[in-house]
Amino acid sequence: MEALLCKKLGDPASASVGNESEPSSSPIEVIRNYPIPQLNSPTAVRVKVKATSLNYANYLQILGKYQEKPPLPFIPGSDYAGTVDAVGPAVTKFKVGDHVCAFAALGSFASFIVQDQSLLFGLPKGCDLVAAAALPVAFGTSHVALVHRASLSSSQVLLVLGAAGGVGFSAVQIGKVCGAVVIAAARGAEKVQFLKSLGADHVVDLTNQNLTASVKGFLKSRKLKGVDVLYDPVGGKLTKESMKLLNWGAQILVIGFASGEIPVIPANITLVKNWTVHGLYWGSYSIHRPAVLEDSIQESISWMEKGLITIHISHTYSISEANLAFSALRDRKAIGKVMIVFDDMGRSKL
Repeated sequence: MEALLCKKLGDPASASVGNESEPSSSPIEVIRNYPIPQLNSPTAVRVKVKATSLNYANYLQILGKYQEKPPLPFIPGSDYAGTVDAVGPAVTKFKVGDHVCAFAALGSFASFIVQDQSLLFGLPKGCDLVAAAALPVAFGTSHVALVHRASLSSSQVLLVLGAAGGVGFSAVQIGKVCGAVVIAAARGAEKVQFLKSLGADHVVDLTNQNLTASVKGFLKSRKLKGVDVLYDPVGGKLTKESMKLLNWGAQILVIGFASGEIPVIPANITLVKNWTVHGLYWGSYSIHRPAVLEDSIQESISWMEKGLITIHISHTYSISEANLAFSALRDRKAIGKVMIVFDDMGRSKL
């Protein structure tokens, strides 16, 4: 099978991906004849991967800057979708040919992966597998953050930073499903139009607008006091600026640090304004609160079926073009999700 192997730490966007016959300086390499994983338990399921999603965590992991550092070499990758290829003798939930999506700690950047049946989620017939592969991490993260942690309601104002990115655009949509007033921040006219098409009530173009002034102007026009929930996958100076907009009793959802800067949230202001700060590492729910993680994906799939959310694929690449995929992610060229698709002859922008 084909697999993308991380052999050393470094920037996966820095050079063309090598292979067995054409080595490269890249930390990642395509192995064409990597052993197909075998079923490792009676309840194991092997999935033929159709598509796998790129998340910023995957990029950080290859750089060696993620909180979880697997031993080298390893196959990166987390969420994916595909077709059941083989099942263990005790598997009761799935049969060969079923369409599934899932989240794994590692290993989805390969044409086959094995996981226990309890970790897989069935998909309806006719489901777009490329879109489904983009769902678990992005929408699961935003669902847990907004529904389980913040209990977002229709009476509240939600501010989403990095709103056109992989998790940001899911937060905008889930915010609208919850009935909240959604303010989105992003950079560039194309991203602004995209976010408006998702139903954002107000969009701030950070290339030419001041976040504080733009949001305050919108809030005044709606006779609203301030922001109740801050969804922050960016960090840095933008977090500091956003805190000026928060109501008394507001909630801050710390999702990530795409800016590369970890912000300081002053404890004294948190105390005086009665803020609640939620740290959210979605993947750890599989260990500590697996039922919550399962609910986040199941309800997201249900919303996708009902048309309440849409999964926008920005770019698709073949596995040999993984460096270009990571470059699109790193350089913030993506509007929505970046995907690696198997059995695909080349890249496209959709």
